[in-house]
Amino acid sequence: MNAAPTTRMAYEAHESHIAVARQLAANDADIVRLAASLRAHPPRFIVTCARGSSDHAATFAKYVFETQIGLFTASASPSVSSVYAARQNLHGALYLAISQSGKSPDLVRHAQAARAAGARVVALVNHADSPLADAAETVIPLHAGTETSVAATKSYICTLAAILHLAARWREDAALLDAVFAVPGGLALGWDLDWSPLVDGLADARNLFVIGRGFGFGAALEAALKFKETCALHAEAFSAAEVRHGPMALVGADFPVLFFSQRDDTRDGTLALAREFRERGARVFVAAPGSAADLAVPESAHPACTPLLEIQSFYRAASALSLRRGLNPDVPPHLRKVTETL
Repeated sequence: MNAAPTTRMAYEAHESHIAVARQLAANDADIVRLAASLRAHPPRFIVTCARGSSDHAATFAKYVFETQIGLFTASASPSVSSVYAARQNLHGALYLAISQSGKSPDLVRHAQAARAAGARVVALVNHADSPLADAAETVIPLHAGTETSVAATKSYICTLAAILHLAARWREDAALLDAVFAVPGGLALGWDLDWSPLVDGLADARNLFVIGRGFGFGAALEAALKFKETCALHAEAFSAAEVRHGPMALVGADFPVLFFSQRDDTRDGTLALAREFRERGARVFVAAPGSAADLAVPESAHPACTPLLEIQSFYRAASALSLRRGLNPDVPPHLRKVTETL
């Protein structure tokens, strides 16, 4: 698999290390102030609101904030406000609205309703002059730069970086902060790692599972979406803890399964599940740091940083797989860059 980007999707994913470094430098002073304010006036709980790839980032945020800050974090449904016009009691909540474009009417309306309901609204958005940014009390720009491929790549990685940056400053965790600031170097290193076995192994596939757990579950959700939209490949994402509750009945000989794993307390169970699937003849691909992996991932000083490195290498592989299957990953059929859901 050629390391040189051959599509806009791959080129923009390749830019992730530059975009994350730019974001960390540009946002740090504002993140420090926001974190100090959150320590001085702690929210009662955290609510996220997003769609598509941004909602996968919100899933990542749930694990980050619940493990690093100790605050319950739940995902809101925009239609509660935009369709049902139901009032919520969000007094004392931190509300994180996540969007690349910041233009979807239902997200904007829900953020406005959350603020009216007593929440502190913070927008993580790539377009700082968007309607969603206007609806927020505080804006954290993603600084991903222009993204022209329909498939979001660097903006997704920048969202994860912003979430980690906020958590590290909020917790005043020097080790996590150092790990976050090392992410651009890991992304630059990871681009040249060989994921061609995944491309070769899925060239003729029709269905697969993508498995992750904890910090890696959001990456599994994101990869499954990208398989659908760029490779016309039906993929479903599951937690390694949930796939045993029915879905694993489908996993037999030659059924493809992609695992994402990181060095934390979920690792042993996830790798054990991968071995079990291999024993029943499934085509298993494990993306993880260390020798147990089929798909190499750079080491990180903190397991929460690993999904950023994994998903960039995945994006490169998905772009190559799309071309291999005779498709254009930059312009998937029936899709637009900005989806304005009502």
